[in-house]
Amino acid sequence: QLQLVESGGGLVQFGGSLRLSCAASGFSFDDYAIGWFRQAPGKEREGVSCIVSDGSTYYVDSVKGRFTISRDNAKNTVYLQMDSLNPEDTADYYCAADTRPLRPNYCLPYWYSAWGQGTQVTVSS
Repeated sequence: QLQLVESGGGLVQFGGSLRLSCAASGFSFDDYAIGWFRQAPGKEREGVSCIVSDGSTYYVDSVKGRFTISRDNAKNTVYLQMDSLNPEDTADYYCAADTRPLRPNYCLPYWYSAWGQGTQVTVSS
């Protein structure tokens, strides 16, 4: 049974850092693209960063230079290092998995079928 569990969210001050983790189980992790998505109150869910099986990555413009996605296939885990956080980053963050995204810029919820329960990130000003 495919399962994704996010952790690492919390409350952080403006300019601070957090590292989110997405622990996966129940599937051939190496073959899957993994994406980080976020949803703020009243807004649509958006793709933040995605990484495909060959390690290629995508970042939405608003986080380029501040966030770094990485995957550890030995640990079946994907990380999202978030630096220089600002209040606009406040949202619920979800990781998702699918084999369909062959390129990292397919970083849209449409392309991902398996989702974790989410972790909340709040950045105070």
